[in-house]
Amino acid sequence: MKKIFLLAIFALGTTVAVNAQTISENAIGLRLGGSNATGAEVSYQRAVGTNNNRLEFDLGWRNDNNNYDAIKLVGLYQWVWNIDGGFNWYVGAGAGVASVEDNRRDGFRGNDGTYLLVAGDIGIEYNFDIPLQLSLDLRPEAGFNDYDVVDDITPDIALGIRYRF
Repeated sequence: MKKIFLLAIFALGTTVAVNAQTISENAIGLRLGGSNATGAEVSYQRAVGTNNNRLEFDLGWRNDNNNYDAIKLVGLYQWVWNIDGGFNWYVGAGAGVASVEDNRRDGFRGNDGTYLLVAGDIGIEYNFDIPLQLSLDLRPEAGFNDYDVVDDITPDIALGIRYRF
């Protein structure tokens, strides 16, 4: 019984140690896509702790069919789990701030201004043997301001490509 117990502890420790090595210390790249808008974000990820957790910071620009332009900064805390080999999945939560310029002028008042947002995040990623990471994620965002631009939840779907170091 004692041998089985020690073997189980060794197996668990090995699994945790292997799992802890599945994410990179740093990754930087682009996140391309958006909800009903097109745009790009510069994305930076930084590992924190030893439990496959990380921070992600995204700074980007969005354009909604020439109706709105937005510059957005979002910070997320993510929990990462290994699926198999280089495949991981992750969930996260965070917040951000954005500046919106309303380009509609035909009968609409300008909704220019700054707003705050909260965001969730769920996605999958693949880490290649070379220092390249591809990801696909869904980030629902809820914005808060007095304008009709951001008074609901918008799904933000994007493809990420990052250099890992």
